[in-house]
Amino acid sequence: MISADAIRGYVDVMILSILRGAPSYAYELAHTISEVSEGEYTIKQTTLYSAVKRLEASGLVESYPGLSPSGKPRTYYRLTPAGSSALVEKCEEWAATKSVVDRFVKGIL
Repeated sequence: MISADAIRGYVDVMILSILRGAPSYAYELAHTISEVSEGEYTIKQTTLYSAVKRLEASGLVESYPGLSPSGKPRTYYRLTPAGSSALVEKCEEWAATKSVVDRFVKGIL
């Protein structure tokens, strides 16, 4: 299991990446994160909501009202053009970060 501390700086990348494919709502985002990580990371609701609100305040995602298939109201999130650009930048940053850290852990695992 990956600790929340280790992944904290990359939650935004995960959310933006999921929203790149299609709009989503919070529960579905959390489920997708757990599914894609194959259960190695489960995001807490408070972490998720804080992240989407931060991304929304930054103009990287926008929220809009929608309905679930059962008719319940939901808040959906979608990527903005600024969010698409930020995702590319964050992925480039991740690649550089991973490259540096890999140099230190090379041969340990």
